[in-house]
Amino acid sequence: MKLLRFALGTLGWLVLAALWFWAWHLKDPHLRFMREWELLLLLGALGLGAVAAWRFARRSLRPVTLGVVFAAVLTALNNEAASLQHRAEVSAASGPTAQTLGAHFIVGYDDAKALRELARKGLIGGVFITGRNVRGRTAAALREEIDDLQALRREAGLQPLIVATDQEGGAVSRLSPLVERQPGLATLLDADVPEEELAQRAHAYGAQQGRSLAALGITLNFSPVVNLRTGRAPGRWDFHTRIDERAISTDPVLTAQVALAYEQGLESAGVHGTLKHFPGLAGVTEDTHHFAAVLRTPVARLATHDWKPFQDVSKNSSAAIMLGHVIVPELDPVFPASFSRKIVQQLIRDDWGYQGLLVTDELTMGAAYNRGLCDTTVRALDAGVDLLLIAFDHDKYFDAMHCAQQAARRGELDLPMLERSSARRLQPFR
Repeated sequence: MKLLRFALGTLGWLVLAALWFWAWHLKDPHLRFMREWELLLLLGALGLGAVAAWRFARRSLRPVTLGVVFAAVLTALNNEAASLQHRAEVSAASGPTAQTLGAHFIVGYDDAKALRELARKGLIGGVFITGRNVRGRTAAALREEIDDLQALRREAGLQPLIVATDQEGGAVSRLSPLVERQPGLATLLDADVPEEELAQRAHAYGAQQGRSLAALGITLNFSPVVNLRTGRAPGRWDFHTRIDERAISTDPVLTAQVALAYEQGLESAGVHGTLKHFPGLAGVTEDTHHFAAVLRTPVARLATHDWKPFQDVSKNSSAAIMLGHVIVPELDPVFPASFSRKIVQQLIRDDWGYQGLLVTDELTMGAAYNRGLCDTTVRALDAGVDLLLIAFDHDKYFDAMHCAQQAARRGELDLPMLERSSARRLQPFR
């Protein structure tokens, strides 16, 4: 009996600790699926915990257990109140500073109606279209939705929104079936053809995809993947990256050739592509959707191998570059490429001379979000990244934008630099 009581007591403390942890991380992106009823469920669980503590805990421990429950309730309510406050303050924002900051956010959505005021007031710079926006809908309905948002911008005298998607082909085909599903770019290599014909096929692939995207109003596609294939199976905890299923080749020269022809095909249809994911994922075993990641490949090797497709394609096209949430210890042992000023300014802007558009990978991915969304947002803007992507858990835009506004008020952001970025680098992608 004593052993059973001890086991139940231990289990009770573990449950209370888990509930407190949940309260501390209320509205975590991993729990987005339960967002509408998350707070009520948590409060209900804490209520049951309080009853159980009073009924079964030792008299001497009742105050402690009830204190933990009370602290968790306060933490949850405080996080909920902060979220609501951020949403209200951002939604009420206006003026040049708000528009300067807003131009650097590209957000996803469930219901386009929720974006209307943000678009009209210039509080966002673009929208991200994905599977949930096309499921069960017609191409005409999606195009009308996008056109409606763009009309609001024109009426307000603002620049058009950047309209982005993630249509790589193969496993990552977010807009299919509205956009015809194409096999991954790597399948072009299955046919043993001369280099010239391979380039023609890649160009035709990109042009076909570009025409379909342009017909919907898409201006920016997060493709092609120019990370190199590794030849190894995905790791046990690689749930989403699975780079070998999406990359083109193990050969950087061949990857650059196919990617450039594809990009030029996209551009012939009026759509821009995005080279991803810099600094490369071939040497990374972690899945950045959930975990921090470190790229330990020597920079000398990266420069002559993994980075060759990024440099070759960007020099011969107007493709954007997506920055992954990956640390390169030789360049910056503290911050991932997506918000490292050293990598953005010293390597990409100065050493490479790349002056095109830089966009972060999704900021609600674990490798970025777990470091603190506020700090990540401010550092990315301060580093000179042009677009911050918040698509999966788009509610987090309000928290990120609130942090950016607070940083601007404190003088921690170079607003003139952000304004120049908006005028020079964002314009071609609208």
